[in-house]
Amino acid sequence: MQIAVVTFDGFNELDSFIASAIVNRCRKDGLEAFLTTPTPVVTSMNGVEVTGQRPMEFVAEADAVLIGSGVRTRDVVADDRLISTLRLDPERQLIGAQCSGALVLARLGLLGSMPACTDKKTRPFVEARGVTVLDAPFHAEGNIATAGGCLASQYLATWVITRLAGEGAARDALDYVAPVGENEETVERALRAVTPVAAR
Repeated sequence: MQIAVVTFDGFNELDSFIASAIVNRCRKDGLEAFLTTPTPVVTSMNGVEVTGQRPMEFVAEADAVLIGSGVRTRDVVADDRLISTLRLDPERQLIGAQCSGALVLARLGLLGSMPACTDKKTRPFVEARGVTVLDAPFHAEGNIATAGGCLASQYLATWVITRLAGEGAARDALDYVAPVGENEETVERALRAVTPVAAR
């Protein structure tokens, strides 16, 4: 199963790299993440140039799509041409957004009445679009999820892995990347964050 990690110019490295790296720990389980970019090369908010692995058209065929954040997300949502390349299907795909990526989901009309998570700087812009913002790192309803705070990108990755490959695969991936000596704590915290309250 293929995961598109949508990465725009001005992207936050933590969002795209953490999510894709954790998902790619599950290649043996049939998952593979690809940095998906609107141009062949994009530059991060800190000047890191990255060559995209897939073009934007890839989002239409991916099994899951994670939309990263960055310093130019408001420009992205104002760009009708760029937004039109995000052909997403919440009936078939898992769709997640990191921090300001929630603005993209709101612009696409994918949030509906569900609340969202985002970062502190983006919060007023998401709320201006009529979306309730939670003081939480992760929230999901059905096939749509949002995460707030750069390091919450691990929760988006955990959600995708759990949904597509099962909890065991998520546990293995998280255990590998966890700080030494904090493995159990890291794994349980991430699974607790993405598990619906009714399922606990």
